[in-house]
Amino acid sequence: MVIEGVVAFSSLTKHDEYQGRSTGKYSLMLTLSEETKDLLMSKGVKVTDYNGTPQRKFKSQYSIKVVDIENNPVEGELPRGSKVRISVGLGKKPSPLHGVTPYLNAVRLVERSENDAEGEFEEGF
Repeated sequence: MVIEGVVAFSSLTKHDEYQGRSTGKYSLMLTLSEETKDLLMSKGVKVTDYNGTPQRKFKSQYSIKVVDIENNPVEGELPRGSKVRISVGLGKKPSPLHGVTPYLNAVRLVERSENDAEGEFEEGF
C-alpha cells in the first residue's frame, strides 16, 4: 500500500529512542489527510489524533530506502513539514489493543520542507 503524508518526526538515519533507550527501529511519524486516515482505519490500522489532526507512526527494524521524486538517494533526516509518499506493508494478525501493524518499507520525498530544526524555535527565545 502506498500513502502520502507530511513529516512530523523523522528517525530514518538512526534508531528511534524512547525514554533515552534505543527501540531498535527506524520510524517516521506522519500527519495524514482525512482520506488517508479513513483508508488506514478501514484496513484495521489505528490512527491517533494530535490537536485535531490525524497522525500515525510507521516503523521498521530494517534500514529504510529514501529517494527523491527522480529516484536519487536522499541523505539525512527528513525535515518536519516535508511531503512524502511511503510504501507500507500490513501485519497479518491484528492486536486487540494496537490494531493491524503497518510496516514502513520505503520513502519517496515528494517535497522537501525548508524547516531548519535548529532555527525552528529561535524567534521569541
